[in-house]
Amino acid sequence: MKLHTLKPAEGSIKTRKRIGRGQGSGRGGTSTRGHKGAKSRSGYKTKLGFEGGQMPLQRRVPKFGFTSHNRVAYQAVNLDKIQELATKLNVDTIDFDVLHENGLVSKKDLVKVLGRGELTSKVNVSAHSFSATAIAAIEKVGGSANKI
Repeated sequence: MKLHTLKPAEGSIKTRKRIGRGQGSGRGGTSTRGHKGAKSRSGYKTKLGFEGGQMPLQRRVPKFGFTSHNRVAYQAVNLDKIQELATKLNVDTIDFDVLHENGLVSKKDLVKVLGRGELTSKVNVSAHSFSATAIAAIEKVGGSANKI
């Protein structure tokens, strides 16, 4: 046995820092809690959602209503507008480009054809979606409803 091989007995050295055991320990006095304030005192416990006096998130967000981020919004185009276009332009096919050029929809819109109004000309309509009444009215006059 030599001095450089000496080791303390197994389990005699503790790794946990003992706080609040006097100034000599280096962790006495305030016991690592700092000076003053609620956190320095015994019995301190925060409320769930407490943000240090800042207005908590649960009070900042609106409580009423809901808007889904996954909602698909369509631009509605009715049969009466399609009939107007068909007679004005004298065409038998109405697709997204025709609707966009005539200002009924924007470039990034999704188009849904709805059944308001009356269709008298045979028209082939291309859109992203159709209502059941619109499909029935288009097919009744001999046209076709094509989904893009």
